Amino acid sequence: MIKMNTVLSPLTEIAIEGMEFYAHHGCFREETVIGTNFKVDLHLWCDTTLAQENDSLEGTINYALVYERVKKEMKKSSKLMEHVGARIIKAVKRDFPEVKKIKIKVTKINPPLGEKIAGVSVIINKDFED
Repeated sequence: MIKMNTVLSPLTEIAIEGMEFYAHHGCFREETVIGTNFKVDLHLWCDTTLAQENDSLEGTINYALVYERVKKEMKKSSKLMEHVGARIIKAVKRDFPEVKKIKIKVTKINPPLGEKIAGVSVIINKDFED
């Protein structure tokens, strides 16, 4: 019998999905004046070993606080979703330095492109060096 020595990664993925915001992002004047709907999906990787052992918020990421940070950043107008996503990544990493990796998807719902389109998204992945 062959024994396999499996080493599990200490990183846990925390997903905060389907956050909806009404915001004023876009290159068209109408978008910055009238605004439109956006959806944000955020995935964070961090070591939650302590939280797994002690059943406490210490040792993990408080996703309610992360949501508040995303909400604050979504209120700041930008032309490009790429800029919005990068700004959210920087703010989350600044407030939660224990995050080792972030993936964000920012979706503009029903963009004003002249035809029916469910949404246009930008996805950004960022790994942080130790």
